[in-house]
Amino acid sequence: MSGPAEEGSDSRQEGRGSGGPPVGPAAGREGQTIAGQSLAARYASLVKLPHTLFALPFAGLGAVLASYGERSAVRPVMIVWIVVAFTAARFTAMAFNRIVDRELDARNPRTLGRELPSGRLSVSQAAAGVAGSSAVFVLASFLLNPLCGWLSPLALGWILFYSYTKRFTQWSHHVLGLALGIAPVGGYLAVSGSWSRPWYTLPILAAAVMFWVSGFDVIYSIQDIEFDRAAGLHSIAARLGTRGALVSARVFHAIAVVLFLAIHLLGLFPLGPLYLAGIVVMVGLLVYENWAVRHAESGGLDLRVIDRAFFQSNIAVSISLFVLTLADRLFAGGGSAL
Repeated sequence: MSGPAEEGSDSRQEGRGSGGPPVGPAAGREGQTIAGQSLAARYASLVKLPHTLFALPFAGLGAVLASYGERSAVRPVMIVWIVVAFTAARFTAMAFNRIVDRELDARNPRTLGRELPSGRLSVSQAAAGVAGSSAVFVLASFLLNPLCGWLSPLALGWILFYSYTKRFTQWSHHVLGLALGIAPVGGYLAVSGSWSRPWYTLPILAAAVMFWVSGFDVIYSIQDIEFDRAAGLHSIAARLGTRGALVSARVFHAIAVVLFLAIHLLGLFPLGPLYLAGIVVMVGLLVYENWAVRHAESGGLDLRVIDRAFFQSNIAVSISLFVLTLADRLFAGGGSAL
């Protein structure tokens, strides 16, 4: 279904502007983690559970779009297994990323408090979580339908592969983006049980999500240019610098908007005005996100601004587009119930 929503920054140094002094908290509990010492809280913090909201609405979007098919209907049990499968896939990807990056995290003062470097969870506990959530994902996929079940190992392979890409390519942002782009594809297949017609419908949908994710992941990586370079990690920001990264993020977000708009213009689904309203809201939120980090080029990037632009804005993007598409399906575009 999807990979993690913020792994593109897992081994980068937060709280530091591009070449400047720390401008945010360099230690302590990270944002979107869970307070408490219970095993459940530690596992939730390991994978930053609130970040599930980044792409889960896009899995729902895929399910809504699939419901336009003559023989496709969204049943309550489908919704349950879609949520279970997506959450399990994201847990798998994020926990695996933490395992792969644990030595880098141990070298980073900001990330010393994370569950693996600090010893709050052991590698074996994290690995057990990866194994268990992988099994849940595959099982939930088969319970949805055979096509989802047989494709689930491929989805797992891709989201696990992402954790290594920042070590050898600047295009790791797009690998992460496509990991989240699997979410709407999975949601569509869960309801339809078959590939889209025309065949390019799902690739366009996945690409739209991929460029949206790539854009905000590039923005997030700006604060860590120096650490990425020192650690030998690859990112567009480390390669092009702050100015090039900001321009790249804007281009990727523009492409994402064009692709979401193309779904309507090409008549791939009988979408109505509320879907278009969702795109308008998306444009506004992406403009705000890019505007909020405009000071990054001068080295004045504040961690709190990045956190707000990264977390709040992008969750608003995914939720608003899903809600307005669902409303369009029910009241404007499709006219009939799911």
